[in-house]
Amino acid sequence: MTRKTLETHLRELRSELQDLGAWVVQAAQNAMDALKRQDLDAARRVYDHDQVINAKRYAIEQQALITIATQQPMAHDLRFLASVLDIAGELERMGDYAKGIAKITLLLGHQPLIKPLIDLPRMTDLATDMLQRALTAFLEGDVEAARRIPREDDLVDQLYNQIYRELIAIMLQRPQTIDQANFLIWAAHNIERFADRVTNICERTIFTVTGEMVELDISDDAKPDVA
Repeated sequence: MTRKTLETHLRELRSELQDLGAWVVQAAQNAMDALKRQDLDAARRVYDHDQVINAKRYAIEQQALITIATQQPMAHDLRFLASVLDIAGELERMGDYAKGIAKITLLLGHQPLIKPLIDLPRMTDLATDMLQRALTAFLEGDVEAARRIPREDDLVDQLYNQIYRELIAIMLQRPQTIDQANFLIWAAHNIERFADRVTNICERTIFTVTGEMVELDISDDAKPDVA
């Protein structure tokens, strides 16, 4: 197999991974917008589209494995392909978080929200912006950006903690709001975990470029995933 053929495979994988990332970003933004507006139809679309995200993940994995098996990549190219396999899985999981938020919207229905949703959309904007830049860093081999982006996770965590405290206070004052408050905490936690997975992508960028596995995660790994 020629190097030209390998380059074609790698270029196609880059494009497919970029598409998957764009879908996940859109899913998270659409899911939060549906929750904020209590748009059940929009929430159903996000929920159903998760199947498309899953299929794209598996197609990328299959393409990467075929490339490894048939093109015999070495060194940097092999690390890139291994990272593509890992990042496709991270993106699929992020899509699950968006699906989880859509499910919350459907469960809440049209019951009045116990508070205006301001910080949750802010969290989503921060997390999706981090993801977009992390994917760009991976595709461009930008190690400095990959080291810098995870530091922004503190801002997401601060918003999560603020939302958590506010919702706990509301539950204590108005016990009848407990169910909805728990759903909103669940939504906030999904976005927090979404942002945490951006760090994993940044670690893969560093591995691809340098061959060094570093741990950039400064979040609390003891928290369970919720989706």
